[in-house]
Amino acid sequence: MSEPKAQSSFGGPISASTRADVLVRLRRIEGQVRGIQRMVEEDRDCQDVVVQLAAIKASIASLNTLVAENYAQQCLCSAEQLDTTDVTRLLDLLKAAR
Repeated sequence: MSEPKAQSSFGGPISASTRADVLVRLRRIEGQVRGIQRMVEEDRDCQDVVVQLAAIKASIASLNTLVAENYAQQCLCSAEQLDTTDVTRLLDLLKAAR
């Protein structure tokens, strides 16, 4: 059994000011995925499917950037003293999200 990961001393939920935008984007991505499912069920052209998959990938990347920016602004920038470990964790998070 693996041990739980150590939590950063900085963290927390997505800020209230960003939450609505995140939820709107997630619902839009969900709709895009359902659209692609329909395209596959309807035997649509592979090229059309690939284009839509690329659109979802871009949507997710944009959403990931928004959430990471929220983390940096709300959690790291509000800290009295920024630990290099927290900066490293943020960079690792961004790398993993690519």
